[in-house]
Amino acid sequence: MTEKNSNGKRLITQQSVDQAVKSICDIMRRGNCAGALQYVPELTWILFLRILDEREEREEQEAEALGLPFRPSLEAPYRWGDWGAPEREANKRQELQNAPPNSFFHFVNTELLPHLKALKEVPDATPRQKVISEIMTGVERVRIDTERNFLDVLDKVHQLSN
Repeated sequence: MTEKNSNGKRLITQQSVDQAVKSICDIMRRGNCAGALQYVPELTWILFLRILDEREEREEQEAEALGLPFRPSLEAPYRWGDWGAPEREANKRQELQNAPPNSFFHFVNTELLPHLKALKEVPDATPRQKVISEIMTGVERVRIDTERNFLDVLDKVHQLSN
């Protein structure tokens, strides 16, 4: 069950998280990730990038409120809000969804993942960028079979918080 607090933010209950994760796993199973050994690693890196983006959005707002500079770990179009978030207009996701078939997979597999893995090589890489790079080292490609199933997973993951 999802409730709203006085600020209009969604409060996620354990039951709602369990249900969301179950529905994500159902999509992954229909999307060619037959068992937990396949879909848990896939879900993990997707959740990691979602949580990272949410955390950095909060840090950016805090820095702005204090008049401090903020340097995100990821630049556009590699932030979740650019390629994973469903509701933002004029972002990379919208562009890829309107492009020829398999453009989304092409971006994730040949641009996003290699970029994230290479962050540790960037001159003046932050400790967080090095951690991102290390976490993403084991991710070779999207394992979900169709872009539609992948987008459904991204949408469900995006709904987990917000």
